[in-house]
Amino acid sequence: MLQNQDTMEILSNLTSKFPTFLLTSIPGLESAHAWISIPFCCLYTIALSGNTMILFIIITQQSLHEPMYYFLSMLSATDLGLTVSTLSTTLGILWFDAHEISLDSCIVQMFFLHGFTFMESGVLVAMAFDRYVAICDPLRYTTILTNSRIIQMGLLIITRATVLMVPLLLLLKPLYFCRMNALSHSYCYHPDVIQLACSDIRANSICGLIDLTLTTGIDTPCIVLSYILIIHSVLRIASPEEKHKVFSTCVSHMGAVAVFYIPMLSLSLVHRYGHSAPRVVHSVMANVYLLLPPVLNPIIYSVKTKQIRKAVLSMLLTK
Repeated sequence: MLQNQDTMEILSNLTSKFPTFLLTSIPGLESAHAWISIPFCCLYTIALSGNTMILFIIITQQSLHEPMYYFLSMLSATDLGLTVSTLSTTLGILWFDAHEISLDSCIVQMFFLHGFTFMESGVLVAMAFDRYVAICDPLRYTTILTNSRIIQMGLLIITRATVLMVPLLLLLKPLYFCRMNALSHSYCYHPDVIQLACSDIRANSICGLIDLTLTTGIDTPCIVLSYILIIHSVLRIASPEEKHKVFSTCVSHMGAVAVFYIPMLSLSLVHRYGHSAPRVVHSVMANVYLLLPPVLNPIIYSVKTKQIRKAVLSMLLTK
């Protein structure tokens, strides 16, 4: 009887259903947190101010109340969500050395982090569809992309993200985790968390794969198909000036697609095949994955979109 009690005590010390996870900043540079926080603060400030400014301009400028800019406002909103999702834990580590996070807090962070990632992917598909209709069927542009249809598309994007995230996170609750749960990043990332579980994670892995298939697996081919049709339509235009003008309207969106998908795919590859890579590589890729799109998207659209650029300059100069 005493032996059984000792065994149970040892097992309870090894595993927990309500664990505390340890978030990681940049391995090997713990002593330089104060200095590292400076570029992180700058990036977070650029992301928050840039996307807020884009949203404010689109809401207040009547001339920008068009489908293209409605979708851009959705992109800025999701970028703001992504930024806020990781801001507290990342700066908490760098400023206050606050590494600990409970499972429930981890699940909440994952819901918003992965949810906004799924939404951003959906918004990029909607923006690709917008460019396809504008270039390939311009006469029906206003009749296809009505305000009610844009609202329906937005609600569909939110619903898809929520429906995919809920079962993924509910499957985390029954898992037992080994003690000393050191995560690879400064935030909770689902593939990173489930790798620390002591119990069977096959259902979690399958659910994660289904979610990936129903988001990136569908969205990426849709975006590629849109641009194949756009290029096919543009090549039939005789005037080189017209070709350049049409392509220039797609440059901003192509930039947004690149800064979203390239870091995401790179991080996935590092997680799956880069086990021998230094931990600092995982950490840097994780931060690039979440900070690059919110930081660069407002810059890309401010530089490459004439109407946004004029509105930004007008707002800055009047102040």
